[in-house]
Amino acid sequence: MDNFDFLNNTDPAVIEALYNQFKSDPSSVEEGWRKFFEGFDFALKTYPTKSSPGLETSDEFKVINMINDYRRRGHLFTKTNPVRTRRNYTPTLDLENYGLSKTDLEKVFHAGNEIGIGDAKLKDIQAFLKETYCSSFGVEYLFIRDVEIANWLQNKFESSRNRPNYNAEEKKYILQKLRRAVGFEKFLQKKFPGQKRFSLEGAEALIPAMDAIMEKGSELGINELIIGMPHRGRLNVLANILRKPFADIFSEFEGVEYEDEGLLGDVKYHLGYTIERMTSNKKQVKFTLAPNPSHLEAVDPVVEGITRAKIDQIYQGDKNKIAPILIHGDASIAGQGIVYEVLQMQDLKGYSAGGTIHLVVNNQIGFTTDYLDARSSTYCTDVAKTTLSPVFHVNGDDAEEVIFAIQMAMEFRNKFNKDVFIDILCYRKYGHNEGDEPRFTQPILYKVIEKHPDPYEIYKKKLIAETVVDDEDCANAEKAFNDKLESSLEKARKKSDKTSIDSFLSETWTDIRKATDDDFLSSPKTAVPKKEILNITKSITVLPSDKKFFRKTIRLQKQRGELVLEQGKLDWAMAELLAYGSLLNEGIPVRLSGQDVERGTFSHRHAVLSIEDKSEKYIPLNHINKKQARFEIYNSSLSEYGVLGFEYGYSLASPNTLTIWEAQFGDFANTAQAIFDQFISSAEDKWNVMNDLVVYLPHGYEGQGPEHSSARIERFLILAAENNMQIANCTTPANFFHILRRQLRRPFRKPLIIFTPKSLLRHPRCISQIEEVTKGGFQEVIDDSATDAAKITTIAFCSGKVYYDLLEEKEKLKKNNTALVRVEQLFPFPKKQIEAIIKKYKKVERYMWVQEEPANMGPWEFIHKEMKDVEFELIARPASGSPATGSPKFHVIRQQKIVDKVFYECDCPYLYDDCEMACIGNKWKSFEKELKELNIDQMDSKFHSGVKPLT
Repeated sequence: MDNFDFLNNTDPAVIEALYNQFKSDPSSVEEGWRKFFEGFDFALKTYPTKSSPGLETSDEFKVINMINDYRRRGHLFTKTNPVRTRRNYTPTLDLENYGLSKTDLEKVFHAGNEIGIGDAKLKDIQAFLKETYCSSFGVEYLFIRDVEIANWLQNKFESSRNRPNYNAEEKKYILQKLRRAVGFEKFLQKKFPGQKRFSLEGAEALIPAMDAIMEKGSELGINELIIGMPHRGRLNVLANILRKPFADIFSEFEGVEYEDEGLLGDVKYHLGYTIERMTSNKKQVKFTLAPNPSHLEAVDPVVEGITRAKIDQIYQGDKNKIAPILIHGDASIAGQGIVYEVLQMQDLKGYSAGGTIHLVVNNQIGFTTDYLDARSSTYCTDVAKTTLSPVFHVNGDDAEEVIFAIQMAMEFRNKFNKDVFIDILCYRKYGHNEGDEPRFTQPILYKVIEKHPDPYEIYKKKLIAETVVDDEDCANAEKAFNDKLESSLEKARKKSDKTSIDSFLSETWTDIRKATDDDFLSSPKTAVPKKEILNITKSITVLPSDKKFFRKTIRLQKQRGELVLEQGKLDWAMAELLAYGSLLNEGIPVRLSGQDVERGTFSHRHAVLSIEDKSEKYIPLNHINKKQARFEIYNSSLSEYGVLGFEYGYSLASPNTLTIWEAQFGDFANTAQAIFDQFISSAEDKWNVMNDLVVYLPHGYEGQGPEHSSARIERFLILAAENNMQIANCTTPANFFHILRRQLRRPFRKPLIIFTPKSLLRHPRCISQIEEVTKGGFQEVIDDSATDAAKITTIAFCSGKVYYDLLEEKEKLKKNNTALVRVEQLFPFPKKQIEAIIKKYKKVERYMWVQEEPANMGPWEFIHKEMKDVEFELIARPASGSPATGSPKFHVIRQQKIVDKVFYECDCPYLYDDCEMACIGNKWKSFEKELKELNIDQMDSKFHSGVKPLT
């Protein structure tokens, strides 16, 4: 069927004028109109009618216009709201708005052929359109630009009239699902009154809907479903879809302790679960419900990442074997920006999960906020239009239409691998939770809801009227289910007084154990034989001769090869690429994503090379040997929250892959703070879930301003406890090489946050010898090897880039009495190693912690707490609200001041920590010009001289 969307809202008189023009000269009208008129003439010849011999051509166009308006706007006039009267929209679909009237109802129109019913009376055409587009099931699809997709949907809607035709057994099956959903909620309300459970009451149609996804999906070949959902209705989904034992759920209501005393756990309506279920057609389908925090929609990208990992690693790229399901609330899908970030991943090469089923439990209310105050758009699902995803609006009280919509959505998803939205309009029987009083804020609505029958009662009444079931059958089934719940409750109360939290991906994490304190006392050997390093280097730096690369690319690759092969050295980029290459050689896949990661924000990585004059790309790391694992690298959308959540999910489902997310600049990571707080740092404590995601956060003070200096080390250290993650700030390419390899070379997994360099990527001193990667492993602390321990009176502990600033000054001043000790791993804190270093230096009089960050930021507070027995002197920028200055010159002055404070002391009467500027000896004059440009008076009492070098 052709797409006649171009006819919408066009004046019939204009159409008739165009038609007359077409009759005179077909080539004079636009192609779309020409094809339409050709089809129209064909219909007049092929389907002549005696019923309307005098019918004017313009009347046919009026009917065509009406048909297309129903297709486009019929959803505005549906019967989809179970408890509210729909808003009025204009213009309506009344005949008069198309130049027709009731006197035309008995006339026969050829336009009936457009909807597949042949020549038909206007009243029959109108009835067809009302049934198809204005019943309990409304559709939005004519904004879709892909003609094939729009036509497929249109054929589906109009061939079925959007009405299901289920047999008696299928109807009984739907009734059973509703009975279980409603009965479960009523039982909880009776047995645990006042306890929060975020009930599904009013939206129980979600349960048969989820069941239909499983049943229809299995018919289409789907083996696995990954679910992300909020707290509302979660217990019902766990009980009736994932079949979590009722007794286990009831035990959680009893508030028992956990068997694993190391777990803090979480509330019962946040927990995840995995199970295999048998469908009615005897096929196995695995369900995984991801655990989630109260942060609505935060789980969305996690689910997408889990799904994609399984597509890549289990289903060999077949997206039709697994599907993600995201269940939204109406307020959150309209209000949370993460929804948009995730939607934009739909067709991206590195992130597509083959299309997502979006189920909206539309309660028409937020916590207390009415939907009119919660969004500007007509529908809560209008975000779907950004990716041209079809939207099905369905009345939650019409169980059969809900199932029908779900089945159509599943067919659509598996045919086109696109997202689809099912907006189930329903209501919330109680307030935000069971102890909340909704009448405070929605008194009129809740008067209606109070008297409204539940979906089970509505459907039961319908089936009794159809003689599919009778009252006695229903009563017996209700009693049997209630007896089962009673028995499960009794069992729960007799159980042990402790419960457990099962890892929701336990099969995936087989043979990977929990970490212990002893695991972090030292790192394993992660060296790679020199021969292998040289072979990998050749493989990734020697380019194929049959491809034409840019001259700069050829030169870069040649320089890289020479650095390793001829000079026996590694810079940061080569150490990184060799770490990946060595893991790939060992059969360990590597996935790296983020903004601009292929080249690297700072043009250092060049892991993906462009072919000149072609769109083709060449990835050297995928050309090491034929048996190697796959290296995947993707430039992401301009998203932190969504992409970090996605990669977290990916790593959850792939503990034997090195999964990495890189921020463009480290400070941009704070837009993804919910993922760090609610998942990465706390998931193992809350949900008994391990993770091994690596996060690169470029960090360092180099005069780039407040937004490009600090990755907020202090925030991550605040989150660090009980070995929940690893936090590092490496200073050498070799140590970076080893920490990456270490991530997959231990029998446990932990997230790894690495503060990566910017200027050090090209710093002449930031070079490692090849022997440093062919021997040993990661060093948590690096002692000063260029000192005589007997002469050391000062130890300056530091982390990251500032080490090279201190080293330069130390060598210039020949300060052989000062040791520079680098703390490479900030957490788990290597306290024993640091204590051993302190013990080694017997004559130390001064201990310093040196950092670039302001005193209220960076690692200082954490270091001070961990090493409280040592009297550290802090050398840092003064405390401030902003991480760094925006003036490059002021930055230089402050950075020099940090260095000077390490190697000089001040005799003037002012407090040393209040001294803002570097004023050491003759340096005052050298900064005089810069100070004047910064409008700083050299006579200011804070800026003074009177210093002497340390002795």
